[in-house]
Amino acid sequence: MDNELAEVSAFVGGIPPFDLLPESLLDKLVKEISISYMRENEHLAPDDFELPQLYILRKGALRCEGINNELIEKYAEGDICAVYCQKNQSLVKDITLITDEDSLIYSLDYSPLKTLLVDKPEAIAFLEHTSEQRLHNKKAKLNDEAILASSISNTSVADFYHHSVATVSPNVSIQDAAIKMTELGFSCLVVVDEKDSYGQVTDIKLGIITDKDIRRRCVAVGLSTTNPVSDIMTKDIATIDIQRNAYDALIAMTSKHIHHLPVTKLGKLIGMVSVTDLVNNEEHNAVNITSIIHKAQSIAELVTTSKLLNKLQIKLTKLGSNADHIGKNISAITMAFTIRLIEMAEQKLGPAPVPYAWLAAGSQARQEQLAHSDQDNALIISDSMQLADDAYFKALATFVSDGLAKCGFVYCPGDIMATNSKWRQPQKVWQQYFDKWVDAPSPKALLNSSVFFDLSTIHGDITLLETVRQKMLQKTKVSTLFIAHMSANALRSKPPLGFFRGFVLIQDGKHNSTLDLKHSGIAPIVDLARIYALSEGITAVNTIERLQQCSGTKSLTKSSAENLIDAYEFLTSVRLEHQGKLLCKKLPVNNYIDPKTISKLEREHLKDAFKVIKSMQDYRQSAVI
Repeated sequence: MDNELAEVSAFVGGIPPFDLLPESLLDKLVKEISISYMRENEHLAPDDFELPQLYILRKGALRCEGINNELIEKYAEGDICAVYCQKNQSLVKDITLITDEDSLIYSLDYSPLKTLLVDKPEAIAFLEHTSEQRLHNKKAKLNDEAILASSISNTSVADFYHHSVATVSPNVSIQDAAIKMTELGFSCLVVVDEKDSYGQVTDIKLGIITDKDIRRRCVAVGLSTTNPVSDIMTKDIATIDIQRNAYDALIAMTSKHIHHLPVTKLGKLIGMVSVTDLVNNEEHNAVNITSIIHKAQSIAELVTTSKLLNKLQIKLTKLGSNADHIGKNISAITMAFTIRLIEMAEQKLGPAPVPYAWLAAGSQARQEQLAHSDQDNALIISDSMQLADDAYFKALATFVSDGLAKCGFVYCPGDIMATNSKWRQPQKVWQQYFDKWVDAPSPKALLNSSVFFDLSTIHGDITLLETVRQKMLQKTKVSTLFIAHMSANALRSKPPLGFFRGFVLIQDGKHNSTLDLKHSGIAPIVDLARIYALSEGITAVNTIERLQQCSGTKSLTKSSAENLIDAYEFLTSVRLEHQGKLLCKKLPVNNYIDPKTISKLEREHLKDAFKVIKSMQDYRQSAVI
């Protein structure tokens, strides 16, 4: 290879997805490249959309425009522009590529390139898929990889399976099988040939039928439920012996794309193990921790137990649990700490003079908390309280907040705690707060108070909050002014994408040259989900649940909801992995990641996630204007 081709090969070989190609294949690819020097404001487009081109920007800048010269994307040195290679050609015929400055561009005819990459489907997918599709595929792959990286290889199947097994004859109707599954509370049945040709009872395993089979192979295709289960069962059933380890079970299920695996002992069916059993096994640690908390007799005991939280987060992350699962486990444990401290406070102070509710706000209310987050709490008290009663509730709030702080949940820097008299008020005052925020919103007030649009009752009279919430949601559904102000505040947090798709990094302080995953990536999605929920009058406060429940409404399309969920889950998985490394090194956790510490491909996936957020923010901005 001459020096010029070697230089091109070195450049292209450092760009995803070509950085994953073997040298021999990369050499063939480079020989297909055409090199063009283009002046500013020149247009690029294939001569024939049936013969698309792939562009790699060596030097200069490109802009991608849609209908009415709408700016879609910017490209800089090292970026691949594959817009004309995407599967849905109807989406690209109105797209124009224009040089923003004098540029040096590598181009390839996509058809021969695709032939070269025929054994590299992941590279083809990277080029043909949109940012949203790449992100969705990455999230699915990430879940599988995380599960396989867990410590279950040293654990027996016997320690994991928790379900007995039920069988059904192949001649039983689909409806009868469904009834049996419903009565037993099972999601699957093993189909067995109960008698051989001599009429003897046997245990020949013919297949398996699951809820999914009934949905996809019967209901979805209009098959009669009187047909036998043999018509829709999965044949060539796999099983695993009880003496094998759980890792073998997971490999078997992953390789065959199944979620249930019958467990046998000496060839006989004895139980069923599922992917959920394997993934959620470590959840029992959370249950045990909660049990220990409820039995604690002193704050000192609670402090000792709180030290297990970091280990639990590490274990759940290694096991492959997603952020939603981990957040709900950690939040449940924080709730247990809070309830036990309230019980201790009431033992010390006596019963409360009037009904009340201890409220969690922020990430704990959304069930998205990670180990030892800041406190965000409040008290809502019955309107029957007297002025003198506040002394009791102040003492209770102080006892609980101080106890949480000793357990590692530091005081809220913004003083959003029940110890602050402003957030320790009767129900009627809270109603006034929300009425004012919705009816006469101001950007400054909403910046401080939007945290209270994510509230959940931890302990006490749940009707106190729910009554206020229902009245508040009736207002938010029809208040366009309020939603506009909420949107304006939310849109101030922009994803860290630079002018040419590079990252905008923090440039000062101890987190210099890092990305703030929480405030620049995760928080904007949380803010958007809150706005959608308030617009639709939805009571859910968990971010994923909000997006799911808003999906398909006038506020949020189904595809947009799916894209935001993918972005949220990917960013939180990166955050969890980053925090896990810090916890293992016994370092303080943070949300700042150095892009140089992750692979080029991971950086591209981060850009995909940030691009999804920016797209939704731009759409929200146009809706508000």
